[in-house]
Amino acid sequence: MRSDSIYIRLGLLALLFAVLMSIPFLLPGCGLFALAGLVPLLFMEELASQAHVKRFWLWHYSAFLLWNLVTTFWVCNATVGGGLFASFANAFQMSLVFGLFRWSKKMMRGSLPYIFLAAAWIAWERYYLLIAQISWPWLLLGNSFARTTWAAQWYEYTGATGGSLWVWMCNLSLYALLSSVLSGRWKELSSRVRIASAVGICLVFLFPTAVSLKLWYGFEETSDPVKVMIVQPNIDPYNKFSAMTQDQQDALLEGLAARELSSGSFRPDILIAPETFTGDIVTNDIPASRTYGHSLSFIREHGIPSMLFGASARTFIGSGPRPSKTARFIRDGVWMESHNVAIMLDSTAKGDIYYKSKLVVGVEMMPYPSVFRPLDEALGGVMGRCIGQDKPSVLRAGDAPFGVAVCYESVYPEWCAGYVKAGAQVLSVITNDAWWGDTPGYRQHCSYASLRAIETRRDIARCANTGISCIINQRGDIVEKTSWWEPAVICGEVNLNTRETFFVRTGDFVGRICVLVFFLLLLWLVSRSFIPKSLR
Repeated sequence: MRSDSIYIRLGLLALLFAVLMSIPFLLPGCGLFALAGLVPLLFMEELASQAHVKRFWLWHYSAFLLWNLVTTFWVCNATVGGGLFASFANAFQMSLVFGLFRWSKKMMRGSLPYIFLAAAWIAWERYYLLIAQISWPWLLLGNSFARTTWAAQWYEYTGATGGSLWVWMCNLSLYALLSSVLSGRWKELSSRVRIASAVGICLVFLFPTAVSLKLWYGFEETSDPVKVMIVQPNIDPYNKFSAMTQDQQDALLEGLAARELSSGSFRPDILIAPETFTGDIVTNDIPASRTYGHSLSFIREHGIPSMLFGASARTFIGSGPRPSKTARFIRDGVWMESHNVAIMLDSTAKGDIYYKSKLVVGVEMMPYPSVFRPLDEALGGVMGRCIGQDKPSVLRAGDAPFGVAVCYESVYPEWCAGYVKAGAQVLSVITNDAWWGDTPGYRQHCSYASLRAIETRRDIARCANTGISCIINQRGDIVEKTSWWEPAVICGEVNLNTRETFFVRTGDFVGRICVLVFFLLLLWLVSRSFIPKSLR
């Protein structure tokens, strides 16, 4: 076979892979494309191995990079450097996993290398979700079904990594079938084996789908309503601190709420405002905030029991030594720590606070501060240094315990399950997605909240600075939503639920099993690498 023909085929397969794997993240209702999207990548590897293509890592790295760029190019709207780094670094890690798989094929036979590939991939996803300080779990394979929620109802048992495992099982089964047919091996099998193989493949595809549809059509939402008013002020984040004063922003939000309240037909139990709505919160003296005072006066005037809003906050600490690795020096004996917080205020002036913990690298959080802090200080302090809390907690709106995921936190399944374990009977997501412009980014981010609703079986009240604000029910359906780039108010109900799903009780057991399988197979591979080929 001519080398130019091989390269053309490799290029077409890489392009097909990127297209198939991007469709679920870009188009609604197309999650099932992911069940075949990895097949071109596997055929790329087979072709390269047969033709002894040199430097094949460039091909699979390019395929992963193209997938990343097509699906998450919108990050560049907020930060070009950060967006490019996310795509190039994420693709590099994907290629490392795939490179391990290619290495494993030299010492394993049959299906074992492919089992190793699936386990290694999901172990890497779990590393992103739990351990990595530079974490970008946006393209978890299980997230493919965020806009095809009828097919992901069983996430209440497995979480999103269960979806990742399903994607690998379907792709590997389909690849094995196609490879067998194309190579002629299929004809050599007995009819009994062919029937058993076909039935097995059908079960891999259809059984999770059937279970999901049964859960989908049979699901009954608990009915214990809390009235919510979600206010989307639609403030341009790039001009937030220059075009409008905080008093004007407070007045804008209160004016939108007041117009809805003026009819007298709806009286909410809680008023919800978006992430970082204000920047005047000092945690040492929260009542001194003008926004806090305006909000307290407003909910008292209109008889609203509680209000939830996000804030960029600071804590001043009088301490000789640096109180934390990322604290900023203010003056002799005084340090400042930054936070992204959610505050629940009630009409008695009681204010509870939650500190966002899953932070955006660079913008909010400095990874590996021992390494990056000296560099950041030399550059004048350009990196974010927010400090979060150690574990999820709830904020109470009257008798209703809310788990409040601040923006990026809604991408992390077990973290959101932690709110429920802490007692949350309903969830809220407060966010500001306007940094990305009118791109797939804010739609993807909103859709991931639907997966969190399924995993925890909790209603979600999602409040964004601008679209999409919405109410999501316990089945993951968006029942009411706002449009992009317009001021809007949602008046609706979310239902409380006290039941804990299997996923909430057990956590990511699929991920834990895959980590165990990965390390066992890796240990075996490493040990075999020291054995001479003649003795294997």
